[in-house]
Amino acid sequence: MAHDVAALAAELTDMAAADHRLAARANSDDPAEQLAWRRLTARHGDRLDEIMDEYGWPTADLVGEEAARAAWLIAQHADRQLDVQRRALQLLRQAVSAGSARPRELAFLHDRTLVNEGRKQIYGTQIAGVKNGAPVPWPCENPERVDELRAEAGIEPFDEYVARFSPA
Repeated sequence: MAHDVAALAAELTDMAAADHRLAARANSDDPAEQLAWRRLTARHGDRLDEIMDEYGWPTADLVGEEAARAAWLIAQHADRQLDVQRRALQLLRQAVSAGSARPRELAFLHDRTLVNEGRKQIYGTQIAGVKNGAPVPWPCENPERVDELRAEAGIEPFDEYVARFSPA
């Protein structure tokens, strides 16, 4: 089993590396590049679904910190596979409750899933676009409570977060 887990950890980190390499293509003007991104994220989403069948959520205790973060990234980018994203959210929620995953990652995946369902996000982690040089979040359920909710999940205040997206 230990070999299987080591192989799984390596597979997850390889998938995340491929994700990082192709991520710039997600919003490319070239349809072929967008398609390459969609093909990659769909293949990764399918594989994550199989991994969840076999192992449940791949926690840091199981696969190590880097591979656990890779699993979260793959779930985060499974935007056109809501069934996979919802399942990952449910398993990640259980892992957070058990103390074996971070609330911050759960908050980001929760917001991402809500936005993909056409609903308002909770933590303001998902940015819809940029208007007049300022990042604009997707609508939030309780905009006046966003920073309080972010703090509970271990996320920096919204203004600090969006400053990273703003041109210097």
